[in-house]
Amino acid sequence: MVEVPIKMHIQNLARIASQSTRPLALFSSHQRTLVLEAMASQLEVRADDILAANRQDLDAIPKDIGTDDYRKLRDTVTVTQDDVLLMVDTIRRIGAEPDPTGEEIQGWMSVDGLQMSRVRVPIGVIGIISEFGPEVSVESMAMCIRSGNVCIIRGGKEWFLTNTAVMKVLQEAAEGQGLPAGAVTFIDRPDKDGVLELTRLPKLINGIIPRGKAGLRKAVLEQSRVPVLGYDGGLCHVYIDGDADLPLAQGVVVNSKIQDPLASNSCDTVLVHQSISRQLLPGLLRRLLSEFKVDLVGCVKTTSLMGIMEMTGHRGIAKATEEDWGQKSQTSTLGIKVVASLDEAIDHISAYAPGHTDTIVTRHYPTAMRFVREIDSSAVFVNASTRFHAGSQMGFGPDIGTNTTHFHVRGPLTLQSLTVEKLIGLGTGQLRHPHPVPTEYQDAMMLSSKF
Repeated sequence: MVEVPIKMHIQNLARIASQSTRPLALFSSHQRTLVLEAMASQLEVRADDILAANRQDLDAIPKDIGTDDYRKLRDTVTVTQDDVLLMVDTIRRIGAEPDPTGEEIQGWMSVDGLQMSRVRVPIGVIGIISEFGPEVSVESMAMCIRSGNVCIIRGGKEWFLTNTAVMKVLQEAAEGQGLPAGAVTFIDRPDKDGVLELTRLPKLINGIIPRGKAGLRKAVLEQSRVPVLGYDGGLCHVYIDGDADLPLAQGVVVNSKIQDPLASNSCDTVLVHQSISRQLLPGLLRRLLSEFKVDLVGCVKTTSLMGIMEMTGHRGIAKATEEDWGQKSQTSTLGIKVVASLDEAIDHISAYAPGHTDTIVTRHYPTAMRFVREIDSSAVFVNASTRFHAGSQMGFGPDIGTNTTHFHVRGPLTLQSLTVEKLIGLGTGQLRHPHPVPTEYQDAMMLSSKF
């Protein structure tokens, strides 16, 4: 059988997904809750199928990539029974969240007597391009269904067979509950050319969410003809002011970087006021190097401090280049820069705006408030780790990533963020005046002797 070209294949999937938006709109919140529960139950029952597919993905890992790389990739790709149960729990947790669709945000009476309201409605068809495993695929799909959206997803290629098995189970469970075919769509071809094809279908796809590393996010943002809802980019900075509590500052830096170095809200650069650099940096650098094995790059002032601290094995601080300050890490690399003032710190952060998450550590309230006002970032914290920039940590519930651009919504992409506002007006025959009068009627009025 001749295989359909990937471009045409993606277009066909997107067309079917788009056609399912209207029947999905007829599903009540309770019906969608039942769909998610059926998905969770079926995934739990079919766990062995998922694990069998994952073993095939593990067998497909090339053996010639080096021992260390092979071991790391194998650890990353491996899906266990506990991982499947975590996916089941994720679906049920999202299904228990309040449904944002239909929520009335505002209601009022217009001057003409129209009963007006502003309500939340689904965005429509959301395309998700992921470089990650089935956990992210399951979470993304559940978030879309809970918010009434159609989901079309492309998962990470290393988990191709695992993702395929998971999504097949979920599709069968959803359609068994009457969900329209296409409401849960998985791109079942690993072709690289298909990754960005979703971004070129503005008539069929209403929004794109890239869930991956910097390269994917950059490619999607630059090439997409579809609105990008969640660009999880931008740098994360921690600025330690001259009036900072030093133990607190150390804790914030360590947590912001080490709690999850791969996260998009992990710290990329630490800026330190020069008045406290000699008191803070020797101890902080020693901890980062010896305890947490962080790869440090620093400015000239930072690297000079190596002369007053003991060498930690063969690890040291590399001299930072200008490009290092604009590099989003999501690795064990961290930049350290000494600045002369708050103004220099704000100027440095502003040079790479809009940012992802920025934190100031200070005991001086006016300084903190100036930092909050002037920093262009999707989240700004005072005396707290950058790792708190997440829906679950901020009290918004689960999220599907973070948007750091200036459009749609900024911050965690929660269930509410997967909706848009619709205006509804209830009337009793109101007409906007002046009401149009046919030209023939106007001419008759002018010729009549009565006028």
